[in-house]
Amino acid sequence: MDEPLTLRCLPPPVSAHGAATGAPAELADRSDPGVIDFARGILRAEGEAILGAADGLDAAFARAVRVIESCTGSVVVTGIGKAGLVARKVSATLASTGTPSHYLHPAEAMHGDLGALRRDDVLLALSQSGESEEITRLLPHITDRQIKIVALTGRGDSTLGRAAEVVILTGKVREACRLGLAPSTSTSLLMALGDALSLVISALRQFTPEDFAARHPGGSLGRQLMPVEEAMRPLPQCRTAGAAETVREVFARPLPARRTGAVMILAAGGTLAGIFTDSDLARLFERRNDSAIDAPIGAVMTTRPTTIPAGTRLRDAVMLMELRRLSELPVVDATGRPLGLLDIVDLVGLVSPELLGLPAASPVAAA
Repeated sequence: MDEPLTLRCLPPPVSAHGAATGAPAELADRSDPGVIDFARGILRAEGEAILGAADGLDAAFARAVRVIESCTGSVVVTGIGKAGLVARKVSATLASTGTPSHYLHPAEAMHGDLGALRRDDVLLALSQSGESEEITRLLPHITDRQIKIVALTGRGDSTLGRAAEVVILTGKVREACRLGLAPSTSTSLLMALGDALSLVISALRQFTPEDFAARHPGGSLGRQLMPVEEAMRPLPQCRTAGAAETVREVFARPLPARRTGAVMILAAGGTLAGIFTDSDLARLFERRNDSAIDAPIGAVMTTRPTTIPAGTRLRDAVMLMELRRLSELPVVDATGRPLGLLDIVDLVGLVSPELLGLPAASPVAAA
């Protein structure tokens, strides 16, 4: 009688770049430390594969960059299964960093979506094996349209590799999955190489923070990159005063609808002469300097306060506030006239706490 077949765990193979890519085969220790060690092995396996790919980059990568950079249409990214999910992310990264791109599902392409392709497009195809049926069925229709193909694949002699104008090899990879089956190391490699392509091309295009902001108007990124004018309190909603008015007169006036912790003192021509904060007022009381209450506010204001020009990104303004330990920051035009005021109270919830970096206790007055 024939002996039954036995599946044995083989030693982890080495990738084409010389990096071992295998994770531990079994979880022998089921305790928490054992689980952590097992996870570290997975992360190391994927990390070593990416480092190996970095060391192994060659002229093919540069050729792929040039093909994509010179594309006058869109970079159409395709893949199936887990590689397809990575392809969607790579396409999104390309589009958000200055390279027009969209994802093409290879199966849907055979049912009408081929119409989304133009001759001036480039197809970026992701497939570790290079033999995925949905990809190989698509290739003749791409070559018939004379569309250039850039492949991210493990084998240059695969069907995909032979059809591509440029092949970036991931090499032979053992998946970090303990069975060596679930796409893990291979998808990490595809993702990292896709990011590398996207970000190198973005740098060559001299993609700016303003370009990035235009493509990310929503969410935390969009808020951080918005101009300060969109977050500041406009001048009519701020407290202002003339230098000759007394402190008592200024603080006796009704407050605007949204209370702010600073008064901007304006010169005769409307330029910003100084700033006086609630903390400045508190210090007068602490020092029992009662006579200053009925003195001109110009005598106790902070002259030449820190300001920020209109058009500055909110992220940069918040970083300046953190650096100078400011809780109010006037926004001025090119002539020094105040347009409004950034107040730390308004930024809570608008900008991430990590970016604010300010203590939760009493903020320090502008100086």
